[in-house]
Amino acid sequence: MKWMIASDLHGSYYYAQQLQQAFEREQADRLLFLGDLLYHGPRNDLPRDYAPKQVIPLLNSLAPKLLCVRGNCDAEVDQMVLNFPVLADYAVLPVGQRLVYVTHGHVFNLNHLPPLAPGDILLHGHTHVPAWTDFGQGNLYLNPGSVSIPKENTAHSYMTLEGSTACWKTMEGVCYHQLQL
Repeated sequence: MKWMIASDLHGSYYYAQQLQQAFEREQADRLLFLGDLLYHGPRNDLPRDYAPKQVIPLLNSLAPKLLCVRGNCDAEVDQMVLNFPVLADYAVLPVGQRLVYVTHGHVFNLNHLPPLAPGDILLHGHTHVPAWTDFGQGNLYLNPGSVSIPKENTAHSYMTLEGSTACWKTMEGVCYHQLQL
């Protein structure tokens, strides 16, 4: 199965369209979204073409292929307009012999770890900075970066996960880092 993993859209219709095009280009089976779908939050500048009302139908069209976790900017009112669950704090997915703990990153992160076993993977967004870092007892921290508001001079980005290969990509689909899990 091929997963496309993205985070931190923050209501940008421009980047929502790019995300949809990338999803189609990747021919991924599922889109795993790590939160912060519609609202930009008080600490972020408005993203390009901020238009949450236009983002809603675009995301709803992807509903059968979406798995989402709640970000710090997502709320119950968002769930009222979206046709897929967005309020789960986390999900746990198997990848080979490892478990991937999927969350947004505002609660569970490297400074406040969820209940991980040795070798498990922590996957979250929130920082808007791509990451692939070893920690603990064979654990791994992964972050796809941000679709619409990247920070620390990083690219607008997402990840793919196919089998045990993770690839960080620009919105144009250029892989700039690859990792075997």
